[in-house]
Amino acid sequence: MNIRNFSIIAHVDHGKSTLADRLLEVTGTVVGSKMQDQILDSLALERERGITIKLAPVRLHYKYPSNKLQETNKSQNQNSNNQNDLSLVSSNLEASDSEEYILNLIDTPGHVDFSYEVSRALAAVEGAIILVDATQGIQAQTLSHGLAALEQNLTLIPVLNKVDLPNADTEKYTKQLVDTFGFLESEIILASGKSGIGVEEILKAIIERIPAPKQEIEKPLKALIFDSYFDDYKGVVAQVRIVEGKVGPLQSKIVFLGTKSEGQVLEKGYFAPQLKEVENLEAGEIGYIATGIKVSDTVRVGDTISTSFETAQLPGYKEVKPMVYVGLYPIDSSEYFELKEALSKFKLNDPAFSYEMEQSAALGSGFRCGFLGLLHAEVVQERLSGEFGVDLLATAPSVEYLVNGELIHNPADLDLSQMKTIDEPWIKLQMFSPQEYIGAVMELVQEKRGKFVNMIHYGTQVELIYEMPLADMITDFYDKLKSVSSGFASLDWDFIDFRPVEAVKVDILVGGEKVDALTFVAVRSKSEAMGRRMVSKLKDVLPRQNFAIALQAAIGGTVIARETISPFRKDVTVGLYGGDRTRKDKLLDKQKKGKAKMKMVGRVEIPQEAFLSILKS
Repeated sequence: MNIRNFSIIAHVDHGKSTLADRLLEVTGTVVGSKMQDQILDSLALERERGITIKLAPVRLHYKYPSNKLQETNKSQNQNSNNQNDLSLVSSNLEASDSEEYILNLIDTPGHVDFSYEVSRALAAVEGAIILVDATQGIQAQTLSHGLAALEQNLTLIPVLNKVDLPNADTEKYTKQLVDTFGFLESEIILASGKSGIGVEEILKAIIERIPAPKQEIEKPLKALIFDSYFDDYKGVVAQVRIVEGKVGPLQSKIVFLGTKSEGQVLEKGYFAPQLKEVENLEAGEIGYIATGIKVSDTVRVGDTISTSFETAQLPGYKEVKPMVYVGLYPIDSSEYFELKEALSKFKLNDPAFSYEMEQSAALGSGFRCGFLGLLHAEVVQERLSGEFGVDLLATAPSVEYLVNGELIHNPADLDLSQMKTIDEPWIKLQMFSPQEYIGAVMELVQEKRGKFVNMIHYGTQVELIYEMPLADMITDFYDKLKSVSSGFASLDWDFIDFRPVEAVKVDILVGGEKVDALTFVAVRSKSEAMGRRMVSKLKDVLPRQNFAIALQAAIGGTVIARETISPFRKDVTVGLYGGDRTRKDKLLDKQKKGKAKMKMVGRVEIPQEAFLSILKS
């Protein structure tokens, strides 16, 4: 069967998208003026940040030379100064004595917060290119994604990228690949996604090393949904790997075995990289099915599409667990239902994201949303604003706690009077860093309550393994790690378990009233300092009133920090032109009584701008 399905996996910024560009260019999938950098990064946010956020499938057509032609090329290459020169590729593509292969590529993100995208891509393919930067070597996500691929018995093709850079150390990092993953040195391909070196060799390796998918067309349809999105006209468009059988004709019925719902085939095809409709979509292929379904919840990633509810369901994916929680509220309360609809449609495109309704006394109706990390939370907020036009207000990020054996996502829901035990989530942290930054990195982790587990040396690179509380990692840990290591350190983490913690709930009171949106949970030893920072920041951002406003941080009934916003004062004595002091005092006492009365009946309104300012900090 002339089909190969593969992914590209690597650490962030190791050149996945650039290599994907060259593969598209060399195979003629995208030509001429349509070719641009990061062509598979279709989101505006991906281009703006220069990172891949979403997995992206695309079908390549490659003419693979026969044995006779390969021998001819081999002898030509031996006489050439650059055996990987792109000029040699055209002879293969135009050769008549060749076979055409369909190569289904799924490009993947590299950042730890988008690892669920990678796991879904790996479940839909038989092999993967593991890409390593020849100037940086193996990093945290290289190891994490590589081991995940091996667990799924995928064939790995090791590629050392950016070999044309002056500071590339191919010998050192070739040895590192051999030592870490057990590759043969002859298996490692030297390449450059920028200049095109090694691209032809990679294409040949894909065909020669990655096994063809099973072609079981005669069986009933089984298609694994690995991604989906909403289209106003076509309904939910499911991105699928056809495992068995074939997709029926247009308008034929399909069923979703997990959600027990029904749809129909409005359109079927593959990604080129834009949608391209075809008549047949069969076992072994990767493509899409437009289902016509307008209710988002009925189509879920990991579900199986078939033609009958009697069919056995595919294993699907391990359910992802959100680790960071943020409250999202519409700035204009009248946009609540627009936000609810936007979240429903967005979840189709990002199954790692979760949400549930929430009510706040300060902010009104909104949603408590779960994310895999802080970058994930930030990206989702920007995408919701950019793609759906929703103006959002986000509360401070928090983790979930195990209180009396029950999971609590929102710090405001914590009842101190009923609390007997409280446990916080701990993670296993793997960091790769050059040796010269070990001291600074270790000091940083210890500040964050980290516990040392192990240290492994890979030449000049060191892998540090720690255990630490997730709550200390989600604040500014990643930024500080990059700062103390001059940008060279990388990290990966996994949830371990919940462990007891001496934590307290800190309430913020404005004018004597609790503001639930600003409530947070903190370790007792750090709670006072955090409370002081919060009320100090509030003092800077809240507008002054005609009466004094007390800002307090409190644990239960104990105030641990206080600031006061001084009032405006109107000069009520401006009209006096004579007389003794008692006339002036009489007017000032009257003003004082009026302010006290105003303070009793008045309620401090916290403007949205103030919330935005304090939550950003």
